Amino acid sequence: MSAATAVPRSASGGAIERYTFRERVTHWLTGLTYLYCLATGLAFYSPHFFWLAVVLGGGPTSRYWHPILGVVFLMGTLWMQNLWRRDMEITETDKRWLDRMENYMTNRDELLPLQERFNAGQKLFYWLMFYGALLLLFSGLFLWIPEYIPRQAAWVRGLMILIHEIAALATIGGFIIHVYMGLLMVPGSMTAITTGYVSRAWAKAHHRLWYMRITGDAPPRE
Repeated sequence: MSAATAVPRSASGGAIERYTFRERVTHWLTGLTYLYCLATGLAFYSPHFFWLAVVLGGGPTSRYWHPILGVVFLMGTLWMQNLWRRDMEITETDKRWLDRMENYMTNRDELLPLQERFNAGQKLFYWLMFYGALLLLFSGLFLWIPEYIPRQAAWVRGLMILIHEIAALATIGGFIIHVYMGLLMVPGSMTAITTGYVSRAWAKAHHRLWYMRITGDAPPRE
């Protein structure tokens, strides 16, 4: 049974399982490997950030592990795709949510369409990181082994550097917003991805359709 179709379990006190153990392991694997690649990548990008490489063991060490953990990051991303692919499909409800996104940004959640397990903003972040990871690995391969690029195709390396930087900047922006939302804007999110459980009140407030589906509660009257 896939993670998308599994029925969440209940814990003591009526808490609901939001993330399985596999989902949490995958999330933290991709998150921590991305952070390492982000830190070492910034160190290579500008001398102002080279202190990050020093903290992480020095330039040669960072240069060695950056592409390897980049591959691990992509593997975790693909594993996450296998777990969450169906949950991340954009639906008509998501499109209506995006049309009213200003209400979410101004804390007027009562004006938003009811959401499933993930809201439209979370899905957009997911797809940003998924395609960003693919672009980062694809372009990074050319930077990992530049000696194998023929001299007459030297322009390819410049193009791959540009793609790598664009993908990095896009994912950095999304990652910052993701961390901000999880830590400050939606209290309880960090507990959910750490322990795997959320309260019924949290689930009902933030993901009402998901809550109704897994608990069997009737939908609210219009």
